[in-house]
Amino acid sequence: MEPGAAELYDQALLGILQHVGNVQDFLRVLFGFLYRKTDFYRLLRQPSDRMGFPPGAAQALVLQVFRTFEHMARQDDDKRSKELEEKLRREDAAATEQEPEPAAGVGPAGPAHAPGRQGAGQQEAELPEADVGADVGAAEAPREPPAPPRGQEQFQRNPDSYNGAVRENYTWSQDYTDLELKVPVPRHVVKGRQVSVALGSSSIRVAVLEQSGERVLMEGKFTHKVNTEGSVWSLEPGKCILVSLNKAGEYWWSAVLEGEEPIDIDQINKERSMATVDEEEHAVLDRLTFDYHQKLQGKPQSHELKVHEMLKKGWDAEGSPFRGQRFDPAMFNISPGAVQF
Repeated sequence: MEPGAAELYDQALLGILQHVGNVQDFLRVLFGFLYRKTDFYRLLRQPSDRMGFPPGAAQALVLQVFRTFEHMARQDDDKRSKELEEKLRREDAAATEQEPEPAAGVGPAGPAHAPGRQGAGQQEAELPEADVGADVGAAEAPREPPAPPRGQEQFQRNPDSYNGAVRENYTWSQDYTDLELKVPVPRHVVKGRQVSVALGSSSIRVAVLEQSGERVLMEGKFTHKVNTEGSVWSLEPGKCILVSLNKAGEYWWSAVLEGEEPIDIDQINKERSMATVDEEEHAVLDRLTFDYHQKLQGKPQSHELKVHEMLKKGWDAEGSPFRGQRFDPAMFNISPGAVQF
């Protein structure tokens, strides 16, 4: 596989991951597919076997791929650590250079007023103690947290804001049929009764219940309608309220709430994931997958099997020249366009 080619399947895989909800079930889907549709788990036991793997070979293959990406992940960690260390070193050096010189006449124990001093020197010496403390405190104040991402390119890198955005009090993502909101909550919010979620087809209100009353975390009117019957919410204790909204119409949203800054939907990934494909389309994809594996194994594909079934009915019919003979599919060359599904 060419470098970067795996990224072509990110949207489909992301749809599966969002559908199952966790990595363990996602891996079950992948390995279940290998079990049902391929010879990945089939063992080569005899010299005459033509399908499968030698004992231990499939497991070694999985470990090899795992270790490849594990090595890449460790390299990424090392790179981020070095970049962070270098950034902190530069910031510390800059802070040291900008550290203010102590005012004239100010000793270790506090300001000392030197009699007879005039002009600018006297003004420095007569600064109130609180002002000097404020200057020192400003130099030692903790650094501001990094600004949240604002560009769509940054949003796309985060699964929580994929095809959506990061807002001041929540993040949102979407696919063709659904939206997902994550509203952070304080660490002490660990039970559902500490949360109030009012969800309507056109509006939403999310709050936490505290001793002083309700504290609203998110409130407003939707830019489009949602299906309340297909929408649910849940609490991840101490982390966030997860709200899954089912769109009333299949279109891309540029914002969740009215009045918010819209995203540029021309910059999002508009490909439909497998999770949004209807039953009819799923049937087509399943047939194509079946045909692909049948072709790899040299077996008849679905269009050929369908014609074979029809031919078998007339093979032994009265007056057939083939009556009494064994049915031989190799006698027929059937093009895929000859059959309508």
